[in-house]
Amino acid sequence: MAWPVKLTLRSKWWILAGLAFCMALALVVFPGGLELRITPVGQDEPMLVLPMWPGETFTIQYYHSVENAPIWETHSLDADGRIFIEQEKYLKFGAGMGKMPGVGKMVKEGPYEVIKDMHMPTGNFILRIGSPGVDHTIIWRGRRINLSSLAPHVAVRFAARKVSLVEMLWRTMMPCLPTPVSLDRS
Repeated sequence: MAWPVKLTLRSKWWILAGLAFCMALALVVFPGGLELRITPVGQDEPMLVLPMWPGETFTIQYYHSVENAPIWETHSLDADGRIFIEQEKYLKFGAGMGKMPGVGKMVKEGPYEVIKDMHMPTGNFILRIGSPGVDHTIIWRGRRINLSSLAPHVAVRFAARKVSLVEMLWRTMMPCLPTPVSLDRS
């Protein structure tokens, strides 16, 4: 079956230009996911950028300065890029640790005490990275990034934001050193 309208070469170019424009617009407008940016306070360039999906988690693991016992704080991002604390896990009851009335439920997992189902908004927050030995470490998609070895004693801001598809693709091609690149949903 033949095309009912005969297109001129000029018309074909206009159609191609229109399609290219629509595709470029879609890349800028369509959501591409989220970014968790860890940036030294007072600076514009992040030291770490983690691409994330809504509902995905990251964990901050460190050793308590008084008890010298491991602590894991698991956070999530919602579809708007808000940060929530979901769970805290620690080896024993230490200084500054324990149940907050009305937040989550306390359970025992082997030698660990765990506060689960917290889903408490933290918003963007600042963390002063501890010395080697405190080992503030980000656990994300099975990777471990030791912030204490990258920037001990530096205050950093954890902030999340929505990114467009083109921003996500750009971050994949041009990652912020030492950002691990992985866009899988595992």
